[in-house]
Amino acid sequence: MDVIQTQQTQTSGTTPLASPDRSMITSDFQTFLEMLTTQMQNQDPLNPMESTEFATQLATFSGVEQQVRTNELLGELQSSMALSGLSDFANWIGMEARAEMPMALQGEPLTLIAAENPLADRMELVVTDAEGQALQRLDVPTAETPFQWAGVTTDGAPLPDGVYGFHVEYFQGDTPIGTQPAHGYARIEEVQSIDGETWLTMQGGVQIRSSLVAGVRDPV
Repeated sequence: MDVIQTQQTQTSGTTPLASPDRSMITSDFQTFLEMLTTQMQNQDPLNPMESTEFATQLATFSGVEQQVRTNELLGELQSSMALSGLSDFANWIGMEARAEMPMALQGEPLTLIAAENPLADRMELVVTDAEGQALQRLDVPTAETPFQWAGVTTDGAPLPDGVYGFHVEYFQGDTPIGTQPAHGYARIEEVQSIDGETWLTMQGGVQIRSSLVAGVRDPV
């Protein structure tokens, strides 16, 4: 599961994508132009450059220039495609997404859901901290219905705000028969393009790939 926890940002702007070779090609183009100009300025008047050699260098010049322009157009196309992908998700901002993801506890209960296992007669929610250490085990419904995690200890004391992980362990009697990540519902606060992929920033600064989203709903 590809998830990143980041600082929240206040804008949903994106940085246009560029070809990694563009700056190198542009630099080579400028160097070539300077060398050709210097060669023309300093040629021997009594032994000028052969016309065929001059034509060959001009053809090379044209090829380099065309390569630079091609890379610019490809970069513009890639940026346009990334922005088009973002626009498809723009109306998700403010909605609640369902996905396998860590979730940020911010003083309010979190809504979770566990996939049903027809062989299990008991299911336990395992809550983990940011380092993946188990903090809490709770019995949860065996049906695939949403439930709330209050974010408190067994004594009722509130757990500190932060990012927590969730998975479900399935049992048949006392025998464990499987483990699966729990789904959570969290509000989408921003849509970003990162390395050509669309990522969603959830409340609390957790980021997930848009491809992990299993459902979107109006805020409850």
